[in-house]
This record gives sequence, C-alpha cells and structure tokens, in this order.
Amino acid sequence: MGEIEDAIERADREAFTRQPPKTLKGQISYLLKQLGSAKAVAQEIGVTADSVNRYRRGARKHARADVAAKIDDAVRQRWQPQVRKRRQKQAAATGGITVETRARFGYTAPIGTTDDGRFRRLTVHLPPAYAQRLFDARNAGASDQQMRGIIAEGFKDVYFQDSGGRALGLSNVAINDIDYLDLDF
Repeated sequence: MGEIEDAIERADREAFTRQPPKTLKGQISYLLKQLGSAKAVAQEIGVTADSVNRYRRGARKHARADVAAKIDDAVRQRWQPQVRKRRQKQAAATGGITVETRARFGYTAPIGTTDDGRFRRLTVHLPPAYAQRLFDARNAGASDQQMRGIIAEGFKDVYFQDSGGRALGLSNVAINDIDYLDLDF
C-alpha cells in the first residue's frame, strides 16, 4: 500500500463506532461469519482450515505474529462497512476532505518566479469534488501516484491559487518526498 491508501485506511478506522473484536477467537468467529467457511478464512489469512478451526475452538490461543497481523487486517477491512460508506458518501457530497501533510511540493511556474520544490507542512480542506475523485480512484484500483496527483491538483486549486484568486500561471503541482500524510473526512 502507498501513503495515500494508508491514510484513507487510517481515516476509515477512526470512523468505527464500535471497536472490532480483539481476541483471536473473536476475530476468527467474525471472519467465519463474514466469509462463510473455515476454508475461505484459511485462504484469506494464509493458514490451513484446521488451524482456523483450532483458533475458533480456542485450542490455539495465539497465532504467529505474521498470521495475527493478517487476521487483524482482514477483520478491520470488513468491519462496519456501512459506517465507512456513509462517511465517504458525506465527504464526497458535502463535507470534503482535510489533508495534512509534510512533503516536498514542486510546480511549474511562469518565467521570473521560483519553481524550486521545497518542504511545506500544510493542512488544507479540499472540496467534496476532490474527495469524490479520490474515492473513485481508490475504488478503481488507482496507483498511489495517481491519487497523489488528485491531491496535488486540489492543493494547487485551493492552497496555491486560492480558488482562482492568485498564482493563475501556476501549473503542474507535484507532491514528492512525503514525510507524512493524514486524511480526515
């Protein structure tokens, strides 16, 4: 996963109204309910169906660290999908998305101005249209670079050009060398 995908996942997790199951037995029971069979759960997390049944019965109380991480990821990925969809729909319709980052921004500017990239720490609220484009791109399997492009375009419009109020000759804003990126919607 790239930085943008990770940031969307973190923002989704913050939307949980209830916490997902914490115990191995509870997580496996939840996955069994979601996927329907021990075989399907086993394929999802990379173990045998017998191991899944041992986890479910409580015969094994702890999974290997790599398997436990896969189980946790599988549970969180499926946890409260309606809450996630509602928040994303609201962000895309009316709320927009807030992006906080520290990264190197570069851009193409008119002759006589500097276009050297430099690190900036920015927190910018992007309009709903950018949230919709970002979610659509993610759902279509877009690369991290493509999603960065959407955010960079939003920064160009909202932050650098102040929605058409300044720096109109500015084009091609690029985000590079991301220290951190966090999304909130």
